[in-house]
Amino acid sequence: MVEAGILETIPRTIMTKETELRKELEKLVRTILVEEDYTVEVTDEAMRILSVLKELKLKKSSKVVDNTVIPEEFRCPISTKIMSDPVVLATGQISLLLCTYGFFFGFCFKIAEALDLHDFVLMEFLQTYDRPFIQRLLNEGHRTCPKTQQVISHTILTPNHLVQEMISKWCKERGIELPKPLVDGDVHADADRGYLKSLLEKMSSSLSDQKEAAKELRLLTKRMPSFRAFFSDTSDAIPQLLNPLSPGRASAHPDLQENLITTIFNLSIHENNKQLLAENPHAIPLLVESVRSGTTETRSNAAAALFSLSTLDSNKLIIGKSGALKPLIDLLEEGHPLAMKDAASAIFNLCLVLENKCRAVREGAVRVILKKIMDSILVDELLTTLAILASQPKAVEEMGMLGAVPCLLGIMRESSSERNKENCSAILHTICQNDHTKWLLVMEEEKVNATLSILAEHGTSRAKRKAGGILEMLKKGASITFR
Repeated sequence: MVEAGILETIPRTIMTKETELRKELEKLVRTILVEEDYTVEVTDEAMRILSVLKELKLKKSSKVVDNTVIPEEFRCPISTKIMSDPVVLATGQISLLLCTYGFFFGFCFKIAEALDLHDFVLMEFLQTYDRPFIQRLLNEGHRTCPKTQQVISHTILTPNHLVQEMISKWCKERGIELPKPLVDGDVHADADRGYLKSLLEKMSSSLSDQKEAAKELRLLTKRMPSFRAFFSDTSDAIPQLLNPLSPGRASAHPDLQENLITTIFNLSIHENNKQLLAENPHAIPLLVESVRSGTTETRSNAAAALFSLSTLDSNKLIIGKSGALKPLIDLLEEGHPLAMKDAASAIFNLCLVLENKCRAVREGAVRVILKKIMDSILVDELLTTLAILASQPKAVEEMGMLGAVPCLLGIMRESSSERNKENCSAILHTICQNDHTKWLLVMEEEKVNATLSILAEHGTSRAKRKAGGILEMLKKGASITFR
């Protein structure tokens, strides 16, 4: 559309003449389309008027400040760029019409160009795409147009020579170089970016669009590393993705929440996304909220995302300060098989930072972890976390009160895992240093099974050192020689 201020610079006589010509052309076109016995003179007159209208349009275009804006109908709905090889997805019948009645469609396009009806002609008859981008989507099994949302029922690609001619003519008139066909690598990258953009735009659309796009994003970010990488290249991609998950109401639509939280987890695998996600003001709070509520899979994947993000040291403190440890500990305690391991892994990673160790102890981690170990659940993983927490005096005190000593001695005696024996000996060494009242239990075990002596002789270097240290404490304290 030409702006009102610009129109004022165009002589009114030209505008009046154009209006009259358009009306006359409409009558001629109606005659051509309706009457079967129209004369050749009618067609010739229509073509003459089209030529005059074209000249008038060019005069107006010269007054437009920016005449290089690409018409929307020349853009591929997938890449949003000007098409280099426009094609249509058509049935054999429509393809035959294009070939048989090429003049008629060409004539309609010329009328549309003169009357500014490109959108009507292009969208009413066929949806046009740039070949490499639609071919890429078809090859990946997609059957929905990202622009119209219509199901693509046919995969026959037919060149749209008419649109190609219009693009060529438009570029030539403006001195613009025709777009060159993209090489395969560029096509894939641009097609992916264009498709990602269309999916993210749906995050601000209707609920049904959000759910459809969230499901697709989950699949793409799982299957294609390139999609995970694109998020680190686009500053507003993560905010767009999180848009439907309102803080405090993330679980209002469980299926949408599950797909988006899983997408965040998939994105967190990419190194360049870890800091971006952690620094986004909504990402980690939404993950924490999702650990508390949602489907079991949502809670599990939210915990997995926190674990993945916490592999970056700078993120450990951010996540700890967000209040993530309590819901993670609760999730571990609840005992969902699908979620426990993810929760345990996240707790372990976070507790590698001193501040988070203190938080975990305050939030009841020792009780929950020790109970799981006693129930023979995730023993390997949780013993490692318990060994880390043993550096906290309050944690050691709790372990003693909750019956950790008999449990640790039993694992040292019966387990075939050298790592578990090593962790048990390290934890027990700390307990014995801080609580002499537990020595009697250890001495009784040693008299019956010689558990520490065996470990001091045959364990790993660390286990030997810790077991030997406990024996030395017992010897000095009770003046006993063990056999």
